Amino acid sequence: MADVTLTIDNIQVTVPAGTTIFDAARMQGIAIPTLCHQQNETPVGVCRVCVVQVEKARVLQAACIRPAENGMVVHTNPPEVAGARHTLIELLMADHPIPCARHQRDHDCELEVMAAKEGITKSRYPKRLSQRGQDMTSPAIAVDHEACILCDRCIRGCDEIRHNDVLGRRGKGFFAGIAFDHGLPMGNSHCVTCGECMVSCPTGALTNKGVLKQNVFEKGEEVTVDELQNSDSYRDYFHNVSGTFLELNRKAVVRRRFRAGEIVCREGEYGSTAFLIESGTAHVFLQSPMAHVKSEAGAGGFSAKKVISKLAGRQQHRREEEHDRQTIPIDASVDLPYNNPVAELGAGDLFGEMTCMSLYPRSATVKAATDCVMLEMLRNVLDIIQRNKNMKARLDANYKKRALDDHLKSVPIFSTLTSDFIDELRDRVELVRYAAGDVIVRQGDVADAFFLVRIGFVKVSAKYPGGDFVQAYLGRGGYFGEIGLLGEGRRTSTCTAIDHVEVVRIEADDFKAMVERFPDVKRELERIAHERLEQNKQRLEQAASVPLTDFLKQGLLEAQSLLVLDLEKCTRCDQCVRACADAHDGVTRLVREGMRFDQYLVAASCRHCRDPLCMVGCPVGAIRRRASLEVIIEDWCVGCGLCARNCPYGNINMHPVTVFEESAGQRVATVKKKATSCDLCTHLSEPSCVYACPHDAAHRVDPNAFFRDFVSPGASGAPIGSRPSDRPAAVDAPRGAR
Repeated sequence: MADVTLTIDNIQVTVPAGTTIFDAARMQGIAIPTLCHQQNETPVGVCRVCVVQVEKARVLQAACIRPAENGMVVHTNPPEVAGARHTLIELLMADHPIPCARHQRDHDCELEVMAAKEGITKSRYPKRLSQRGQDMTSPAIAVDHEACILCDRCIRGCDEIRHNDVLGRRGKGFFAGIAFDHGLPMGNSHCVTCGECMVSCPTGALTNKGVLKQNVFEKGEEVTVDELQNSDSYRDYFHNVSGTFLELNRKAVVRRRFRAGEIVCREGEYGSTAFLIESGTAHVFLQSPMAHVKSEAGAGGFSAKKVISKLAGRQQHRREEEHDRQTIPIDASVDLPYNNPVAELGAGDLFGEMTCMSLYPRSATVKAATDCVMLEMLRNVLDIIQRNKNMKARLDANYKKRALDDHLKSVPIFSTLTSDFIDELRDRVELVRYAAGDVIVRQGDVADAFFLVRIGFVKVSAKYPGGDFVQAYLGRGGYFGEIGLLGEGRRTSTCTAIDHVEVVRIEADDFKAMVERFPDVKRELERIAHERLEQNKQRLEQAASVPLTDFLKQGLLEAQSLLVLDLEKCTRCDQCVRACADAHDGVTRLVREGMRFDQYLVAASCRHCRDPLCMVGCPVGAIRRRASLEVIIEDWCVGCGLCARNCPYGNINMHPVTVFEESAGQRVATVKKKATSCDLCTHLSEPSCVYACPHDAAHRVDPNAFFRDFVSPGASGAPIGSRPSDRPAAVDAPRGAR
């Protein structure tokens, strides 16, 4: 290709044909400022800061896209160019936060550095009135649309360099901006968190959220960027991730070495990291005994029968509607067998995702079976791995190969599915990830798939004239979408992710093939769907029958059963509290404190809420509901105490129990804890607290029935006065004298 010769600032330059004025000047050491251009990206000339004067040209030319020509005479900084450049920078600074996040941290925002050189500290032009906002949904990258100058460098980095094709322009003119996918928040898009957009950005519009000022790990070896990107062990995980991005986050991942027999993490402990096994094998298991707290009648007392609390498994003490599942869900790629809760993890296995992403307690204890090498990482690095297309494919394939069978068969209604059919599903199901707040399905939409929860918690709610109504929380092993597929083809509820959620999506055609091939599964799904619809219908009728104002203010509407104390009869003798403590080895499940509704005190005891927040976050799914809405805590409770902390009324207690463990060949007594809640003393003829009250002030009631006549039917819900004297003292008649 022929060369061309031109003059730039009185210097004669010869360059290959096709070279831009910008590159020709750069070869001679002549600096032309620019904001939208990088050497590794295609020039687009959108910022116009690089304009130069070309003799005989009608207008100023963008140097980054104007090819050099023979005989061309270029002036890079005459007064006309300097004035235009100054005005452009001042206009860009008008909407730019001063300082932006990048300049505040590192003082290297390219726009603000350029403005300082121009002597611009404040723009003469007014700021835009409508704020463009921020996006903090990505765990690794912060997005500040206020600092964006629409240079498109992030788009070209995403599309041309990494070929991810996630970023693009949206809107026109005043409404123009950068968008992820089709206008989604960054954390909800198909962004793989490679970091190239952040590295390309000249301002604080895209910055690293994970910069660590100090190492948060007490132990471990630092892993270099070169190791992560080039070693055989990690190449698949960190391939196509920006080296600069990894350098900024290098303190967020360390290499840990564990000797055989060493504990990696313990069940019930809180943490913020996940582990990726590089080499060796580890055992994952539950140390907590497979049992629940059982109460049984003992020696009698003055005010109530003495109750002895001890541990009992489901073989020794079968409770109504107790779960028959044979496996226990944990935060790993495997489930644990109920009868022997131990499994093995090997090289390439990832565990601790939910603890890392949502800060839940550890779901199981992990111990090195052989000498192991593992990567321990924080959330921003885990997010990189999960979004990496190669790694996501590997994790999904690993789940489908090792855990899909157990996951499906751990749900009782799917226990009859054959291995042949599951093999057919294996390559057809899709694992889909959702961030907190994402709507998975929306009420009224066409039902096109069935969903099985693998990780996280999903809130099921429905709209009704008084507002949204929470119907359930679903954790691992829960499922939704069957009502629409079996019924009229429309979603009857909205399902929303309340934390990091992964679901197994089974398309409508595959679901229909399943129910046609397995009639037992179809009948059971139809039965449960009918029960759910009836329960929801009853709840809405009850909600409509009582003015909601007072109930919603105090949370009473959420209760299925309340212990109410009539303060006009109560003498504060505390016999109810003592009776409860006497009945449960000194651990009371009742406190004579709580919220008030007119003359009634709603005492602090389990309300068997219809919106059970205690169920959210259980790392092993041990707390759930019976059909009666009563809470049941399964044998595999690990005693982390999260349910007790989540209960907004403080009505779940951690009951200490003594168990014997083998240690160094000896049996050692150890105190473990199991979650318990008020069971209404179902093993007795009536609750101990109610029986013990000498003044007929304590009663167990259904709140909707008890308060229905107590509030004005059509008004704001304010009490209309004292209870009529002819009203029954309670709606739950005693179940028999003792």
